[in-house]
Amino acid sequence: MKEYRLQKRGGVGIKAIKITPKTGNLTLSAVLGDDEEGLIVISKKGLTIHIEIRNISILSRAAQGVRVMKLDAADKIASATCI
Repeated sequence: MKEYRLQKRGGVGIKAIKITPKTGNLTLSAVLGDDEEGLIVISKKGLTIHIEIRNISILSRAAQGVRVMKLDAADKIASATCI
């Protein structure tokens, strides 16, 4: 959170992620506390993955993000939550 400057009235926003055709849209953004241990992602076709938070790379806010699940061209993320 310290990488984001404070916005005042009339602010034009802050870029959180570089979205390109390669990366696609942002699916989940969350501020995690010390009690969160994992991430569960479910696709529309029923594919489910559980990954430990400590295994996800930490990148700068202007990066292209981290892929945690590979999907078929016709599949999309249905839900994602931190546990």
